[in-house]
Amino acid sequence: MRTAVVRVDVDPSGRLTPAQLAEGMAALRELCIPVGAEVIDVDLSVMPSNRREVEVLLAGDDGETLRAAVVTLCGKAFGDDVLPGVLTFVSRGTDDDAHGVLAGFGLTGDVHRFPSGQGWDIVEVTLNRSDLARVPESRIHTALEASLNSEVRILLR
Repeated sequence: MRTAVVRVDVDPSGRLTPAQLAEGMAALRELCIPVGAEVIDVDLSVMPSNRREVEVLLAGDDGETLRAAVVTLCGKAFGDDVLPGVLTFVSRGTDDDAHGVLAGFGLTGDVHRFPSGQGWDIVEVTLNRSDLARVPESRIHTALEASLNSEVRILLR
């Protein structure tokens, strides 16, 4: 399972006081415990009023579902005036990360990993030839290498 970093602007109007921001962070931490989410510790009061953004780590693969869950939690903690931000996924270089990258392109494929004999892994990803009509191989290759930090070979069937 992948880990998402969900960002939410919890004070887009810049109206919350330092005390309200601290109370909101404490409430958000408590709300995140039952769902297995983790709030990255930050002092929102020292951030510019137009950049009071929290980051929450949450396991899952469906970015929209994860974003919606975190926005709901932030709304409960800080009030309804919150805005969703950028969502990214933490990459640990696993096969799940490779499948997640492929899913981001709307693709599925087989992932096979083996040692290079020189201290790093080689990851072979087998895709359907027809998928490359929609997404350039170079984009897929670059995204996989960046996510996996391994040599990637794309094979076609």
